[in-house]
Amino acid sequence: MHAALFLVLTFFTSAVIWLTLEAEFLAISLVLVYVGAVMVLFLFVVMMLDINIARLREGFVRYLPLGIAVAVILFLLMITVLTGTTFSTEVISEPVAQAADYSNTKALGAVLYTEYVFAFEIAAVILLVAIVAAISLTMRKRTHTKYQNPSAQIRVTKADRLRIVKMKSSTSAPLSSEPTSSK
Repeated sequence: MHAALFLVLTFFTSAVIWLTLEAEFLAISLVLVYVGAVMVLFLFVVMMLDINIARLREGFVRYLPLGIAVAVILFLLMITVLTGTTFSTEVISEPVAQAADYSNTKALGAVLYTEYVFAFEIAAVILLVAIVAAISLTMRKRTHTKYQNPSAQIRVTKADRLRIVKMKSSTSAPLSSEPTSSK
């Protein structure tokens, strides 16, 4: 859960980076699609999994040296990137100023549906196949679940739904004025 929530924070910070690069459409798309849809799906899957925390913590001490080594390597890489001259800010130029009527959404659409239309269509087919595969993998017939049969519901008649039973009426016992006591 914590990792998924930190991923939400990462998506928001990535959206802010898109905003600073003057790509407002991509920033709001990132927030709507990834935070709004994908993270809800991730959290749903994480909550549906039956994770045994005690079993996960059994191997913690065994993998602790490897975890510390990876953390040290990542820390050294961060120091290298932040203090080194390889990734200096002097190489990055200022974004090109655009006219007041410039629409980055229109420019993105023009590039996406002309230059990259084939890659866009391939991505759409891959996503469609992934959706169909996910549905087919999770769809199963449960034995203890009641299902409705619409064709049987349509074929039903009045005689199938209503049964009149003739019974003799019963009489109630007379009321006694004396209370009964149990001794």
